[in-house]
This record gives sequence, structure tokens and C-alpha cells, in this order.
Amino acid sequence: MQQTSASVAVVILNFNGKKYLETFLPSVLATAYSPVQIMVADNASTDDSVPFLQTSYPQVQVISIPQNLGYAGGYNYAMQHITATYAVLLNSDVEVTAQWLQPLVQMAEQQPNIAAIQPTILSQQSKNYFEYAGAAGGFIDALGYPFARGRIFDTLEQNHQQYTQNIPVFWASGAALFIRTAVFKEVGGFDESFFAHQEEIDLCWRLQLAGYQVWASGQSLVYHVGGGTLPVGKQKLLLNCRNNLKMLRKNLPVVHRGRVLAIRLLLDQVFAFKSLFTGKWPLFAAVWQAHWAFLTTSTQKHGYQPRPLKHLQGVYSGSVVWQYFVRNKKIFTKIVTQNSAI
Repeated sequence: MQQTSASVAVVILNFNGKKYLETFLPSVLATAYSPVQIMVADNASTDDSVPFLQTSYPQVQVISIPQNLGYAGGYNYAMQHITATYAVLLNSDVEVTAQWLQPLVQMAEQQPNIAAIQPTILSQQSKNYFEYAGAAGGFIDALGYPFARGRIFDTLEQNHQQYTQNIPVFWASGAALFIRTAVFKEVGGFDESFFAHQEEIDLCWRLQLAGYQVWASGQSLVYHVGGGTLPVGKQKLLLNCRNNLKMLRKNLPVVHRGRVLAIRLLLDQVFAFKSLFTGKWPLFAAVWQAHWAFLTTSTQKHGYQPRPLKHLQGVYSGSVVWQYFVRNKKIFTKIVTQNSAI
């Protein structure tokens, strides 16, 4: 098997996730690529994750983070210790296949302008279905709603090998994010004010503004449990809602920002009151708390010139909300066509 000499560090962020390390770390250690370094960045766990690693997997380097910095801060801390050419930011609840790294390294080596790549992510529990967190590559619509090939909102497609083509996308999932180490540091890493959720979309947006590309690989395959690190509920919705608005405010040009944010705040409120009237008051509260946090806090700025979404890759020019909820289109290829994708 021919391999390149590019070094790769696989960095697994852990917080009280011993059960996931026990289950999925062996698959990562069985990766058929060299040279690769397997590292666990521990986000101040209070379980016995670190003693378990030290006893059972002494070959795995542990980066001890003094306090729980969340996904964004935890990986920013860990990446300070990475010197490999490429890094893979891998969730602890991901099972990888033996050959998962080779296609990613090969694509990056052949196309230097590609900064980040996402493997195809299938569900670990139902392996013939795509997984929510990224599926086969992330897109965004004109109002800033993220979705993916193989996943529109809560609808997951069955995998029929329909998304095996390598394509440029808008964002690569943080569940398994392959990235050039130097470029991650060049653009400032993750926005730590996000704490968790959608920080990878914000990062990929900045990558494009900096002149790089983000791609999805149809040849690299991993399986994700999903919701393992933060289950679906009020806190997850709060973070997603708040962070999506923050991301739009910091990355959209001023001329488009006001209109998009006004529409998004309105649509969020429609969802909030629908949740309230159907007895899901925690979701109602989450949206209001997210809006309050967004409106009363500042957003971290970056040094890149915002550009209209139509000038970026992986953008759907219409409204995925309209297509999904009004026109009842639940499949990616029914929504994103050659004429509707930018």
C-alpha cells in the first residue's frame, strides 16, 4: 500500500467519555496509515478517563486541559500542541474504518488550496443511514440554515452510494474534521465564544473568506453515534440557535446582514411559539434565551473581508425551510439542483 509521508495527528476531545473511548478508540488505533499520532485532549474530565488511557493505552498521548473549555476552546488548546501537517478533530463517539485517512490525505496533498475535508459520516447505530452531524458534506442556504447531503433538518437519507463524489462544500462536520494544522492556526481556530455547536461552520466560513476551499470525501467513511457528547434537548437548541445568529452577524456583509438576521429572528420565534403551543416549553425557553444571549453580547471579529454568500461554495440560493416545511421536499437532491446551488 502506497502512502504519502505527510504526518497526521488524530485528536479526540474527551469529557467524561470513558465509555466512548473504550468502544471506539480501538478502531482509531487500527487506522491503516502512517505516520499518524493518536492523541486525546481531556477537557478536565471527572470520571476515570485519563487513568484508563494511561493504563490501557499508554501509546496514546494525553493532553490535559485545566478546565472544561467546550468543543471550541478545548480544540484550540489542543491544537497548540500539534505539529503534524494535518490534524483530524475527531469526536470520541466516532468509529472509523481502517482506510479512512488515506483518501483525505491524498486529496489534500493533490490540491493545496483545500484546507478542510469531511469524510462521509454514517450512523453508528443504523449503518445504512447518514448521520445528522454532517452526513456527506455540509451546505448552507441563503438565510444561514445549515444542512447536508443526506440530511435535511431531522430527515436522514438511507445510503445508496448516491453521494460518493468528492465535491466542494460550505462546511465540514466537527465530528470528524480533517484540516491543515497551519491553516487552522492561521485563521485563528474556533471562536471560543461558541463553546459548542456550529463553531465548525463558522471556521469553514472563515476558511473560504481567507481563500481556501472545504471539501467532502466520498471515499472516506466513518460512523458517528451522534448526541453522545451533548444529547438533543434545550441546551443543544440554545447553543445552535445562538451560535448560528452569531455566525451570521460576524460573517455576512453589512448590506445583507440586517435583512437576514431579521428574517431569522422571526422564524425562530415562529418555532418557539409552535413549541410552546404543543407543550414543549423547554424549547420555547431555549429560543428566547438564545435570542437574549445573542442580542446582549458582542461577537468576536476576524480580519477577513465578508463576501456575499453567492460568492462562496456550498451555498443553496433559496430557502431550505420553505422547501422542507412548505413544499415537503425532504431529500437533498430534490432541493439542491445544479441551477439552485451556488
